[in-house]
Amino acid sequence: MTPFDLSPIAAPLPRPGPAGAAPRGGAAPDDPAWQAAKALETGFLSELLRLSDPGAPETGFGGGAGEEQFRSFLFQAQAERMVEAGGIGLAERLYAGLSKAAR
Repeated sequence: MTPFDLSPIAAPLPRPGPAGAAPRGGAAPDDPAWQAAKALETGFLSELLRLSDPGAPETGFGGGAGEEQFRSFLFQAQAERMVEAGGIGLAERLYAGLSKAAR
């Protein structure tokens, strides 16, 4: 028996929807507002990845200007995959705001 209470403090957060899914509001996946919201989430995640990168190791491809320049493409591709997999829920929030503003 452990002296610690291992029960969850709060209910688990809902998991993001499946890849490419429309927001819970029921909009079509090809809705321009939904596409814009996903693009904004992708940009946010790409920048977050860039800022959290400790830098390229000294070994491997050898670094250099080329590796530095193409690193942003890697972050962009990683962010796109994250959003396709459901993201962090930012696109849903942005879509709700865009939809509300459009009414």
